[in-house]
Amino acid sequence: MAAVARPRWGENGNCEFDGKIGIFPFTNAVAAKRTSKNRVKGTIETKPVKSVNQIETKAMMINMLIPAIKAKCPPHEGEKVIYIVQDNSKAHTLQDDPEWQLHYKQDGFTFVLTQQLANSPDCNILDLGFFRSIQSLMHKKMPKTVEDLSGAVYDSFNELHPKTLSNVWMTLQFVSNEILNTRATMITNFHTTRRRY
Repeated sequence: MAAVARPRWGENGNCEFDGKIGIFPFTNAVAAKRTSKNRVKGTIETKPVKSVNQIETKAMMINMLIPAIKAKCPPHEGEKVIYIVQDNSKAHTLQDDPEWQLHYKQDGFTFVLTQQLANSPDCNILDLGFFRSIQSLMHKKMPKTVEDLSGAVYDSFNELHPKTLSNVWMTLQFVSNEILNTRATMITNFHTTRRRY
């Protein structure tokens, strides 16, 4: 699970907030059940979870994402309302989920879950360009194990320059403008067609 926000730049051009909230692997640390040529029995190994389902994602959001947002959110007066945009997969949690309702308000923060349209990668900041950017950095590290892969992704996430993330947000803004323009054109054309008949 990855979470980013729009980077903030000061009047002097310095980055005041890099927008990188965090990246959290869906993995477990488990002891090896038997000895092999690679490790002895009992060695702690990193294994991916069997299924990234709603239980796993909800636990990740409550236990990892919310604390990370609270720790990294730029200072702000008054109550902070944070919108968490999800890509509408079945594994994601809805705002009215009973367990989420116990956690969505805390320490002056209100966390609101929203869903974007299904199958719309151009509207997802991560799919639009951020994952490609960290993927190009990660492939240079050539990881061979799950531990190496997790470490390489985490390092690439941290190494990515905030300007790159800022550029992806600008791209999302242009995409959103084009979607609105196209929708407005379609509505205008529909009304024109109806008047003709």
